[in-house]
Amino acid sequence: MWTKNKDWLSHLFRLLPGAPLALLSLALLLLLPSLAVPGDTLTTPGVVREFPATLVEVRQAVLSVVNDKIVHGTLVFDKEPILTGAEAVDSTSLFDPWDGPGEVFYKIRKNAIAPRHFLETGDQGTIAVRYVIIPVDANRTRVKIDALYQENGHRVVHASDGTVEKSEMKEIKDQIEALEEASAQAADARRRETSAELVRQSMVRQREDETTRFKNAESAQKELEQQVSAMHHELERRVKAPGADLKAAPFQSAASFKTLSAYTDVVILIVTPHWLGVETPEGQRGWLPQERLEQLP
Repeated sequence: MWTKNKDWLSHLFRLLPGAPLALLSLALLLLLPSLAVPGDTLTTPGVVREFPATLVEVRQAVLSVVNDKIVHGTLVFDKEPILTGAEAVDSTSLFDPWDGPGEVFYKIRKNAIAPRHFLETGDQGTIAVRYVIIPVDANRTRVKIDALYQENGHRVVHASDGTVEKSEMKEIKDQIEALEEASAQAADARRRETSAELVRQSMVRQREDETTRFKNAESAQKELEQQVSAMHHELERRVKAPGADLKAAPFQSAASFKTLSAYTDVVILIVTPHWLGVETPEGQRGWLPQERLEQLP
């Protein structure tokens, strides 16, 4: 482009050999915008957005876009919906070194033919996208994106009209939202797992409590049976050999109901100093002298 401008200027001087100096000066002034020195710094519109997210979350989203091999918001052929073939790089000469705060990442796409949304593009060249991540505070992070296009073999750099930057920023926004959604789903899953674990622990404790209560009931029943057995043992006596007469009253002269054979078990109902009121296994009640009875073994 610089060579074309010089040729056009020479042709102007040949056409106007006798033109007044003022007219030539006016022509030069009109040409100055197109006669920029190759390699001059080119300012791009760029896009800046602040996200309500941590530096770690934004960095993860930006790196995902930097490495997705796509330059969003432009294309080279109408039949191709997206421009692929991009690669992440550590730096590119299309941008001046970044001397501001934050972290810087780059993505380039070589051999792009007249990409859309770059001003006055032509021929084949390289697209470069720069991402700057600037932390604001613990929960807010700013992102700045710039995009340029340089034709191969020329130092002419074309600025983006902002479409590429906006499209790349939208991809970062979508990535952050996807990360937030995944984080929310993971948190919800953890809450469900915690709730399920609490329910499981509650059921385990309930079973343990029921088991404990059952064991306590069994123990109480056994203890009661032992107490009953002890009471029975305490209240029961056995008739000594060779046997004894079951009296109608606690007197030796009282009438006898029947003669109990030796080793007959009886239950004590009444205790007196010398006589015991008893009940036989058949349910008959009467009196026996204490000396005619012995403890059960």
